[in-house]
Amino acid sequence: MRVVIGVDWSDQAFAAVTQTFQLCHPTDVTLVHGVDLGILEHPVVAQAGNVQGYDDFRKAMVDSGHQLLERAAGMVPAEVTSIRKVNEIGSPAQLILDSATNFSADLVVVGVRGRSRLSEAVLGSVSHRVLLHGSRPTLIVRGAARKVQRILVAIEERNDADRIVKWLTEHPLADPVELRVVHAIIPIGVNDTYDALGISTWWEGAERYAEELVKSTAGKLLNPRYTVSTKVAQGNPAAVIEQEAKDMDLVVVTSHGRKGISRFLLGSVSHAVVHHVTCPILVLR
Repeated sequence: MRVVIGVDWSDQAFAAVTQTFQLCHPTDVTLVHGVDLGILEHPVVAQAGNVQGYDDFRKAMVDSGHQLLERAAGMVPAEVTSIRKVNEIGSPAQLILDSATNFSADLVVVGVRGRSRLSEAVLGSVSHRVLLHGSRPTLIVRGAARKVQRILVAIEERNDADRIVKWLTEHPLADPVELRVVHAIIPIGVNDTYDALGISTWWEGAERYAEELVKSTAGKLLNPRYTVSTKVAQGNPAAVIEQEAKDMDLVVVTSHGRKGISRFLLGSVSHAVVHHVTCPILVLR
């Protein structure tokens, strides 16, 4: 399994490194640090602004990145056979995305600092940009790393379920876990004794579909390392996931792909979950 981990000097980044190996056993790890110099990234800008000590500053930032990567590499278990370090001047998010593509990552891992949704939309963050522009499965780590024992698997439709089953089958987790497969039915808000539109019939069909979906998904996930339970709930999917995630160590959701940037800007279930759930979140593509 090939993993790309974005790192900086924050506690969240070091927690992301630790969390990676609490979740899985990769054999190939790429640690990526982007030296973000802002408008001073290009020497011609510094020269035009007559910035004193620019060369020393640039070298110090690059050297700091090397030290960071050495520290992060020291956190990687000895059994990992390949550790690659990327330390370049540029956008951290773009370097992570490029490394994920260049090294065919099965998983991208980033820590999140907990910016508010408004400031993130205006200023952006590394985790937000990786989610927005990436095409690889992404683990978002918020807070301290934790042992993964209970996982919430949230599915919206059969394609979601198939993607999650495929990933969990191809990439076994580090330890045996309890999985809870959850599907949320969104109430349609009609309560009329004169059921001219056949709403009750539709609702019964939706409930049957939901129960069959979670049970069939659970059946595909059953193996000696996974204990699986199911639940069908009513309500907004993001709110249901947030509630069900309160006693979980990891939430697994899917992103329906980039149907235009508007999906993330206007809000999607996966994006809302990333903002409100406090445990690590695995977003599968």
